Amino acid sequence: MQQVTKLHYHAVSKILDVYFDNDCCYTLSAELLRTHSPSAEVQGHSPEQKQLVMNKQSVAITHIEPVGHYAVRLTFDDGHNSGLFSWQYLHHLALNQDQLWQDYIHAVQEYSEQKDSVPIKFIP
Repeated sequence: MQQVTKLHYHAVSKILDVYFDNDCCYTLSAELLRTHSPSAEVQGHSPEQKQLVMNKQSVAITHIEPVGHYAVRLTFDDGHNSGLFSWQYLHHLALNQDQLWQDYIHAVQEYSEQKDSVPIKFIP
């Protein structure tokens, strides 16, 4: 398992650099981290309970708190701070961020289409 050796947050661009012990560095946006938080509030307790977190384009990270030697708690400016980002989960996000982001955009589009459609009843 990859260990995180350093985290560096760029407040202006809202990007978190995650450095792993194999000298790889990945950049993760605050929006991706917020919309894919590992918290039960976002992930639920089963895949069916997963929540679609939307409208976080401007979200920022306000605090980074180490949790032992295995995770970090991120506090976002919308008040969310209940997810523990383990090194394993950060590595998963880093390696799969393109696909995860495409899946997220698709889910947002599907939600928007469903929300905008209204069934029409024809009364004879």
